[in-house]
Amino acid sequence: MFTTLVAVLVALALGHVAPAAAVALRRFGLYRRWLQWLDAHAAEGGFWRSRQGWVLALLPWLLVLLLLQWALHGRLFGLPSLLLGVATLVVCWGPRDLDRDVEAVIDADDAPTRHLAIAQLQAAGGSLHEDVSSLVEATVLNALRRWFAVLFWFLLLGPVGALAYRLLALLAVGPMRALAPVDCAIGARRVLSWLEWPVAQLMSLSMALVGNFDTAYKAWRQAHGNQWAASAVFLGAVARASVSAELREDAHDYSDAGMVPVWRRLPELRDAMSLVWRMLLLWMAALALLVIAGWVT
Repeated sequence: MFTTLVAVLVALALGHVAPAAAVALRRFGLYRRWLQWLDAHAAEGGFWRSRQGWVLALLPWLLVLLLLQWALHGRLFGLPSLLLGVATLVVCWGPRDLDRDVEAVIDADDAPTRHLAIAQLQAAGGSLHEDVSSLVEATVLNALRRWFAVLFWFLLLGPVGALAYRLLALLAVGPMRALAPVDCAIGARRVLSWLEWPVAQLMSLSMALVGNFDTAYKAWRQAHGNQWAASAVFLGAVARASVSAELREDAHDYSDAGMVPVWRRLPELRDAMSLVWRMLLLWMAALALLVIAGWVT
C-alpha cells in the first residue's frame, strides 16, 4: 500500500525533525475530554463501567472516521483518501520517537537524567526495572505499541484499524487509563492483548530473520510463544536472546580478527534498537515488493 509507505516515512521524519510538534499532535485531547464526560455522566453499574465499556469509548470516533472515509472515497483521483490515511497513521504513530528515547537513555550522564529518560522509554509499557534486560524488553515492547501494532492494523483495516488500536491502547495501558472505571480498563487490556498477539508473533519472526534464527526460535518456544494466549511476554524473551546472541557474535568476530572490541555505553540497548530498525525495514521492504508485484494497492 503506497499510502502506508508514505505515511511511515512522514511519521518517522516528523519524530526526528520536530519531536515536540509530533508529541503535541498526538495528545488526543478531545478523546481525553470524551472519557471524562463519560465518567462524569455514566450511571453506576451502567455499560461504561462494565468490561465492555471500552466499546463506548471508541465507537463515536471510529464512526466519524468511517463516514469521512466514505465521503472522500473516489474523489479527486483518490488524493483526499491518501491524505486522510497519511494523517491518521502519523497521528496514531508514537506518540514519542522511540529512537530518540533510546539515545537519551544511552547518553544520560547522571542519575536524575537517566531516570527521566528510562521513564520516557517505558512510557508505552515494559518493566519498571532499570537493568539492561528490562531496558531491552521495554525497547521492543515500545516498538510494538508505538510502531508495529499501529502499522499492522493500518495494513489490515486501513485508517480505522490504526485509530482503533491507538485509542484502545491509550485507554488500556496509556496515560488515559486512570480515566476509565476498573472493569472497563480490565476489558480494554484483555482486548488489547489479543490485538497485540499477532503483531508480537510477526515481530518475533522478523527478529529471527534479521538476527540469529536458531536463538530466536528457541527463546520463542521456551517462552511459550507457540501457545494461544493473550500475552506478548515471549516477545521480550526473544529480544533478550537475540541481543545476547548478536553481542556474542560481535565479540567472536573481533577475537578472530585479533582485535579488542571497544564497547560504547549500553551496547545491548543499541543492539535492541538496531534490531527494531531492521525489523521495520524488513516490513517496509516486504510491503514495497507486494506493491510492485501488484498484489496490494
